[in-house]
Amino acid sequence: MTIDPESEVSLFGEAFLVMRDFRELLASESVFVFDGAVGTRLYDKGVYINRSYDELNLTAPDLVREVHAEYVKAGADVIETNSFGATRHKLQQYGLESRLREINIAAARLAREAAGDKAFVAGAIGPLGLRIEPFGPTSFEEARELFREQAEALLEGGVDLFILETFSELPVIEQAIRAVKEICDLPIVAQMTIQDHGKTTFGTAPETFTAELEKLGVDAIGLNCGMGPTHVLSALEKMRAVTELPLSAQPNAGLPRDVQGRQFYMGSPEYMATFAKRFVQAGAKFVGGCCGTTPTHIKLIADAIRSISPRQLHQAAAVKHASVTELKPEDVSVVAPEERSRWSAKIARGEFVTSVEVLPPKGCDAQATLDSIRLLKEAGVDAVNIPDGPRAQTRMSAQATAVLVEREIGIEAVLHYCCRDRNLLGMMSDLLGAAALDLHNLLLITGDPPKMGPYPDATAVFDIDAIGLTNMVNKLNHGLDIGNNPIGKPTAFSIGVGVNPGAVNLDEEIRRFEWKVEAGAEYAITQPVFDTEQLRSFIDRIAHVKIPIVAGIWPLVSFRNAEFLHNEVPGVNVTPEILERMRVASEKGKDEAREEGIKIARESLLEVRDVIAGVQVSAPFGNVKYALQVFDALDEFKAAGSAKL
Repeated sequence: MTIDPESEVSLFGEAFLVMRDFRELLASESVFVFDGAVGTRLYDKGVYINRSYDELNLTAPDLVREVHAEYVKAGADVIETNSFGATRHKLQQYGLESRLREINIAAARLAREAAGDKAFVAGAIGPLGLRIEPFGPTSFEEARELFREQAEALLEGGVDLFILETFSELPVIEQAIRAVKEICDLPIVAQMTIQDHGKTTFGTAPETFTAELEKLGVDAIGLNCGMGPTHVLSALEKMRAVTELPLSAQPNAGLPRDVQGRQFYMGSPEYMATFAKRFVQAGAKFVGGCCGTTPTHIKLIADAIRSISPRQLHQAAAVKHASVTELKPEDVSVVAPEERSRWSAKIARGEFVTSVEVLPPKGCDAQATLDSIRLLKEAGVDAVNIPDGPRAQTRMSAQATAVLVEREIGIEAVLHYCCRDRNLLGMMSDLLGAAALDLHNLLLITGDPPKMGPYPDATAVFDIDAIGLTNMVNKLNHGLDIGNNPIGKPTAFSIGVGVNPGAVNLDEEIRRFEWKVEAGAEYAITQPVFDTEQLRSFIDRIAHVKIPIVAGIWPLVSFRNAEFLHNEVPGVNVTPEILERMRVASEKGKDEAREEGIKIARESLLEVRDVIAGVQVSAPFGNVKYALQVFDALDEFKAAGSAKL
């Protein structure tokens, strides 16, 4: 059959009209064309980027329909709905969450009107714009529900299939896949996006995410956005080596360039058409475009792949398929907790552990801090806890301090490590460096926001929270980076996390704690405890989790100190009784107040000794002598007492 390039007939003409089940396309040996960019096309038509493009389905339906029709006329066999950002979280940014259903239904119906009988309609769903577990606070179930409500509306609007696109995290796209499968059996095209290094932003290789997506039961796997055609081609060849599923390729028209304040994509239609043939030769069944591609690009792509015969496609797909097991990292010998450090070994054996929290020095001279920590080693304390920028204060690096402590004093350090100041790449580098420096004990925390410190305008990163960080460290202990790529020798970190028995929303705190344990936490250290009944009640509630709990104990030094902790340190609750005791003692003098604070700390330790696995005592104002006096309450310290002080 001869096809007129200027006609409005789709690539496979009348034969296509009777092929109304998209799975027939999947089963055929032909090549098909997806449309190009919708968002940048709307931008070209004068819609500026400060508004919701998804809302245009309601406020400018003729404009959206016009874009779809242009792609159908250009030869697209599949067009995508204008719904990439129409999930609840993204619509909330424009106050449109209440119109989610009508926006998505309209998106499907506008595409259907433009497609007629000439093209299939794919319900387009993009990422949530949220961090989900294991690297964020949104649960799998919550994420799946957000995807489900969008997919239900698109299904109601009449889509033929779903295309999940521009995903960079496997856990996120997995929830989108599961959401669609829960409501229908329509075909799913799952597309990831890669960076210029050929992997996702999390470092996941094409071979890895292809194998994982195939396990999830999708109907086609592909790439879109992110990079231009060169990078997509390289990744596509790797994907074809590990799957027989249909592949799709929808690259950007190169990388954008700023020209007098506007973004232009420089990949010409002719250039994209050249790569379209290469995509098919590499095994692609569906070829289209993403950001920067226009109907002109799609027309030349459609023209280019008409010369690709079904036999050529079949031969391209016949590349040897590597076993998925070949892609997995080498078997690693995970270091047992008993062998990671002395601290870790005592916790694993169920022995009571003792530690003192000492702040890093404010300057670059650590000698005074080291001298005070030397007292802890002499007294027989198991470890020194080194906070990481507590209350957003500027101090020496906690990691550098920990190295100095272990090398010069010989006592083990428990390195606090927070998410505030580092992106994912920085965290990975730090953690690998810590392992190389033989730092093995970690306390993973989200971190205090900069507004709490002396530089409130400083930028916080918070790429992930403590839950995500725990997952990251657990992967490293199993020889994998966050993209599931092998790192060689596994790390040997003892993984601790923080927990707050006095949280305002205790149910949420327990839920997050459960996630931390699921992510790989091996012990937990509490916020400073002054309400011992509150701690005992909390431990009862988390008894099902079954990891050791180390209680944080803070010896108060004055009534003002008690007031500060109670009112200005999040999660710390000083009981009215203790406040009154410190008030009365402070009126008598500084020494009396300090002694009363130490007495309260000893009492608190003894009251919870039977339900905790260890104690972390804070050294108020860096004075470790006060902290050591708290240990006198323990039998194992009574012999030595404070005689060495």
